[in-house]
Amino acid sequence: MIRPVSTDTRLRHGRVSLALSFLVQGIVFALVVTRIPAIQDRYGMSDAVLPAFLAAVPILAGVGSVLAGKLVARVGPRLVLRWAQPLLLFAFLGVAVGDQLWQLALSLCAFGLSGGALDASMNMLGVRLQRAYGRSIMLGFHAAYSLGGITGASLAWAGAHWDLSLLVSYLPVVVVLLPAVLIGSRWCTDAETEKPTASGTGLASGTEISSGSKVAFKALLPLCLIMTFAYIGDSTVSNWSAKYLQDVLGSSDEMATVPYNAYMVTTLLGRSAGDLGVRRFGPVAVVRFGAVLAAAGYAVIAVAPGAWVGILGFAILGFGLCVVVPQCFAAAGRLFPNASDAAVARLNISNYVGFLIGSPLVGALGDVWSYRGAMLVPMLMMLVTLLYARSFADDGARYGGGHDRSRTADVA
Repeated sequence: MIRPVSTDTRLRHGRVSLALSFLVQGIVFALVVTRIPAIQDRYGMSDAVLPAFLAAVPILAGVGSVLAGKLVARVGPRLVLRWAQPLLLFAFLGVAVGDQLWQLALSLCAFGLSGGALDASMNMLGVRLQRAYGRSIMLGFHAAYSLGGITGASLAWAGAHWDLSLLVSYLPVVVVLLPAVLIGSRWCTDAETEKPTASGTGLASGTEISSGSKVAFKALLPLCLIMTFAYIGDSTVSNWSAKYLQDVLGSSDEMATVPYNAYMVTTLLGRSAGDLGVRRFGPVAVVRFGAVLAAAGYAVIAVAPGAWVGILGFAILGFGLCVVVPQCFAAAGRLFPNASDAAVARLNISNYVGFLIGSPLVGALGDVWSYRGAMLVPMLMMLVTLLYARSFADDGARYGGGHDRSRTADVA
């Protein structure tokens, strides 16, 4: 006789499956953004045209996030994720096989739309799983994304070091990851179907209790603002850390690649331990600490006398900034428990708004003022986060801040 799989086991499998999705997205995204010069050379793209292509991806990702919010109301986030993952990988491979600009535009369009849908659906499922577990686990998923980013950046370095074509660099990645996500996503769970009913018998329905509940934008606005600030900070590192170290702090070309790696490593470490901090001290305290630490990192960068101190500043920034985004998603789920999918989809748009604003903002300030002064602007943004820290309060949510529910209550 075949014994049925327990609810506890299904939630564990769903957690591992979702972590794999975050890992894969991190790998793919890093392989695209770190090989932009190679993409530009392959398609003969001028410097004047490149910014338009780069800006189109986050815009389309925002559209994909909105569409995901509408789709999950009909089919659920699990099915959206299962379709978005292979589409993202095929679009990623399409970047490497074309040779005309229209082909690149088509691939990047699919990449942006599927990436936005995947990003939204992953965080929707993460919020649901966290609610089912009854304790903070969101930072662990984003730690998997950071690990994927480090892996993808390392693969990109190898491809550039050995002068490999985009196809040779990308094809083995797709060959490995595509079957992994197709198999792994079979164990993905919406989590809502795994929770006991109020009476303690049977399973709850697959939809959220009040799926028709509205998401009040005014209530979500503080989290949107904080998310935007966080991604402005993140894009500052990804787009300007190398230039800052080389042009402002006088480092070598080789050393100029170190700050982003240092930032990614401390982001991974911070997220790996962050859930423990949330469980012990609560999300408000963790976000406040992260905001202060991130602001301190920017201050160190702005006054750094040399390259190594600048690298230290970027490392401190990674430790502080890494906790903010996952806690924004978790807070949205707590704020709208009966409409968390819609809240996450809308909040996720702020991700791409921050990404679009961050790089031009720092560049413009660097040109008209100084790059040291430009680093003070995201520092002030992180300090403003302290004013809205109460938006992360978990009152009545029964997890975080020493209020974790017992495992038996989660997955009886």
